Amino acid sequence: MNTFYQMWGVKRPEEAAAKIAEQKAAAGISGAPKNLEEQAISLIGTDIYSKLIKGYTEKQWGRKATELPAFIIRRLPVRYTFDNNYFNHRYQGVPADGYTAIFDKLLASDLIAVKVNTDFLTDKETYLSEFPKIVYTGMIDAFFDYKHGELEYRSVRFESEVHESDNVQGNAVINYTDAETLYTRVMEWRHFDKHADTGKSIISKEFPQDWDRSKEAYYPVNDEKNSELFKKYRKEANELKNVIFGGRLGNYQYYDMDQVFGAALKTVEKEFNE
Repeated sequence: MNTFYQMWGVKRPEEAAAKIAEQKAAAGISGAPKNLEEQAISLIGTDIYSKLIKGYTEKQWGRKATELPAFIIRRLPVRYTFDNNYFNHRYQGVPADGYTAIFDKLLASDLIAVKVNTDFLTDKETYLSEFPKIVYTGMIDAFFDYKHGELEYRSVRFESEVHESDNVQGNAVINYTDAETLYTRVMEWRHFDKHADTGKSIISKEFPQDWDRSKEAYYPVNDEKNSELFKKYRKEANELKNVIFGGRLGNYQYYDMDQVFGAALKTVEKEFNE
């Protein structure tokens, strides 16, 4: 409602709903939305879609919003209340000591060997023969040597700056929703870290980019073409009883962090019950 009020001056939920319905009708949208643009306009109207969604989405995904599936935008709730929370989750936040502390504890056992700068895929068959169970969180198409073709991904590059300041932007993350700004958001890491040094602050600008095999894959492109191709890899994966495919890349699915942990816990429960 704060956004609706700032955009249109409306103060009551029914006023906002009426404005959205008016703009949806003016856009000629009827029936189930066929793409992300139609879904967004159906949820929040043309004005807010143009101001906050269109530019950000198209530079993030590298394609027009009319070419993206509707479900991508449905992960964000629309509320007719003066509640500025991003999600409806009961609990929100970053672990008190950050994610690094979790992995430090997970890997603290002397029974766990950690190898870095090691490409699992270059020696995949050896690993598969030596270990009774493997958790693979890389790209599922790469695991199968792209035998059915490449899935599409989006990649990201970061540009970081060190500032002589305790507070550069006043927030951990600020999104830039216009099409003209080449980066999608700026992170100021000290707002995540209670142990940050005084007098210094690091900011990172995030630039979306096309993916190729020389870059790191970040986001699956879950349009109809890629979803159909993924089904072929998923069928192959289901036949491998000693490999668990997980994460955004292994499941070719856009996860939020809470969903990542939820999927991991469900997988562990399933493994122990089999």
